[in-house]
Amino acid sequence: MDRPKHDVQRKAVSPVVAAGNLKNLEQGIQQSVDDLLDALPEDEPFNWVERISVELTIQTLATLFAFPMEERADLTRWSNYAFATPGDGLIDSWDERRAVMMEMKERFERLREERKNKPDGFDMISMIANPIDGAALSSEEYMGNVILLLVGGNDTTRNSMTASVLGLNRFPEQNRKLRDNPTLVPSFCSEAIRWHTPLPQMKRTALRDMEIRGQKIREGEKVVMWYISGNRDEDDFDNPHDFIIDRPNVRNHMAFGFGLHRCVGNRLAELQLRLVWEGILKRFKDVEMVSDPVRVRSNAINRYSDMEVKVRR
Repeated sequence: MDRPKHDVQRKAVSPVVAAGNLKNLEQGIQQSVDDLLDALPEDEPFNWVERISVELTIQTLATLFAFPMEERADLTRWSNYAFATPGDGLIDSWDERRAVMMEMKERFERLREERKNKPDGFDMISMIANPIDGAALSSEEYMGNVILLLVGGNDTTRNSMTASVLGLNRFPEQNRKLRDNPTLVPSFCSEAIRWHTPLPQMKRTALRDMEIRGQKIREGEKVVMWYISGNRDEDDFDNPHDFIIDRPNVRNHMAFGFGLHRCVGNRLAELQLRLVWEGILKRFKDVEMVSDPVRVRSNAINRYSDMEVKVRR
């Protein structure tokens, strides 16, 4: 491939903290991590997806939106329904999905109205409601951005968080390597994202005629970019199907996209993964998978719904 080289109750963090001060945002995520990890049962199976992956990412997202923390379960539900398809175990019809999406639209439209003419708010909804240049988004543009932030800020990170546990259990020598050298945490997090690839593909429209490795692409044609294939490219990664936490080129993965369309939340995703694993290494001797993960049928998101684990202090 051609390429460029259970429930912990907490109050919502102030919107100013959420987006106006990165240090305080990190402190808020750190507090969420501490609360969630400290509440885990020892040597007793629990669903990692629900207790850690979903809960941490949705608390962070509620903070960024200044969304009522006590209503944060709605954010998870809306994110799940955003890419649901009939027969996937979540919905039975497109009408069912449409009804849930309309419920989400009504809630976020109310939030935007409530925050109009309040320029001191630095959460994402307040900034959209009070644009600096005065160019207000249409309802469709607004909801498109909300869904992008909701799914991109939640689904992708939470599934990489689950995959990180899966990778260490399937490659126990990498688990030992990480515990012997905790400074490898950032590299390990990048490898988890590469190895898992939370968004397997996206579609683009060619803006001009071009040719790549003998394949002609004409202006206007639709192109599907398989990030998950690029992240297993033998030309770029040695033993690409293996989970290797100290790869020298680990940050060369394509999971965040590239160029104009590069994920704007990539640093936040890496921050959450890093803080979780720094906390795990300080508290637990092991995070043992006791059941294979249950995957959600989807061609849009590489998603898990369940994975039973046990932790030992």
